[in-house]
Amino acid sequence: MTSDTGRRAPRTGKSWISRWDPEDPAFWNGGGRAVARRNLWASIASEHIGFSVWSIWSVLVLFMVPENGFAATPEQKFLLLSVVTLVGAVLRVPYTLAVPLLGGRNWTLAATALLLVPTGAAFFLIQNPDTPFWLLMVLAATAGLGGGNFSSSMANINAYFPEKEKGWALGLNAGGGNIGVATVQLVGLGVIAVFTTAAGYLVPLFYLPLILLALVWSWRSMNNLTHVRSDVRAQLAATGDRHFWIMSLLYIGTFGSFIGTGFAFGLLLQSQFGLAPVQAAGVAVLGPVVGSLVRPVGGRLADTLGGARVTLWVFCAMAVCAGVLVLAVQASQLGLFIGAFAVMFTLTGLGNGSTYKMIPSIYAAKAEDAIAAGEPRERALARTKRVSSSMLGLIGAVGALGGVGINVAFRESFAAFGTTAHAFAAFGVFYLLCAAVTRVVYLRRPRTAAPGGADRAAGTAEPVQR
Repeated sequence: MTSDTGRRAPRTGKSWISRWDPEDPAFWNGGGRAVARRNLWASIASEHIGFSVWSIWSVLVLFMVPENGFAATPEQKFLLLSVVTLVGAVLRVPYTLAVPLLGGRNWTLAATALLLVPTGAAFFLIQNPDTPFWLLMVLAATAGLGGGNFSSSMANINAYFPEKEKGWALGLNAGGGNIGVATVQLVGLGVIAVFTTAAGYLVPLFYLPLILLALVWSWRSMNNLTHVRSDVRAQLAATGDRHFWIMSLLYIGTFGSFIGTGFAFGLLLQSQFGLAPVQAAGVAVLGPVVGSLVRPVGGRLADTLGGARVTLWVFCAMAVCAGVLVLAVQASQLGLFIGAFAVMFTLTGLGNGSTYKMIPSIYAAKAEDAIAAGEPRERALARTKRVSSSMLGLIGAVGALGGVGINVAFRESFAAFGTTAHAFAAFGVFYLLCAAVTRVVYLRRPRTAAPGGADRAAGTAEPVQR
């Protein structure tokens, strides 16, 4: 496939690009890389704001103290965070499908503009402590609009880069978005330190001009790719593939843990260890920063060592870390708790990058199998690229449900036992399960060579990563 101008990339001012072939070196080096990177940076900006808005209530719950007229219990606050996480996870499905229907640039503009709704709601609610809790929860749930941005952004950016650079590009895109969890906590920390907990309304107010700035950036810098338009029904049918559900399970373990603990970390420090809001916010900001910054590193390691191998070791280490957190909670050791949490955030960041690298690799291998079976190469590659882009978004939606499970587990454990130790023990068991699935499905050596002489993981389409 060639571009509209031969083998060179199209002019950057075009809104719609009818042909895009990053696998062609002449096209990629002739301007394709520059266009892809320009879209990537604008996408990161929009996704970053989206993550900040999605996680804004993880900060605002620290302002919901009796001194400011709020009477919410820790259990209610965990429930509030669970609902916000759930809405963000569910919205990732339509957000993913919006990219092939409307175009990546068009949908980025719409999704960014929608962030004005939850930001305005947060600005109003944090100034009105007498709002009934059910209404507070309903209006706060609109922050889930920011959670949907991730899936549409990843599905869009996946189509821009060649296979050999996907791990780094997707990791950078996701990491730049993920760090929005830390940014909003840093903003909250600054507000508490300078204006006290009585000025919580300044946190959402801070994001209003940034949303407008992101809109302008997306308008001026992004493009729509015509070739990613596809049959939505066919893309949804791909969820019948067992790899969709396996990778969703693994992503629940990595991203679900990142977003769930990222939302709950400050509240845990406040409820479990009795830290004041400014202390909790000061510590809580560190975890998401670490987890976000190492996500591209996880993608790069997966590019080099193989996604399955990196993912396996991440889950094993996360299980150990969960055990340490159980001990820290039971012994009331704040230093050990914070240290173990820092390691956990690092591991979830690495795992986020490695699991997302596995997804396009699986579907790229499926394309090679189809080509070997006689399907025309161009058609096979185009089809699997469309499917893998949708799978990135849809798997991101299922994985985000892990964040709901994390906060529900904290709530139930705290309500039943007055401690979160039981929740961390359950997480450790789940991580061991994910490690076992990764080992058996994606790393076990096949008894016989797959067709074409390529080593395949047992029963899968992904090449074995040794």
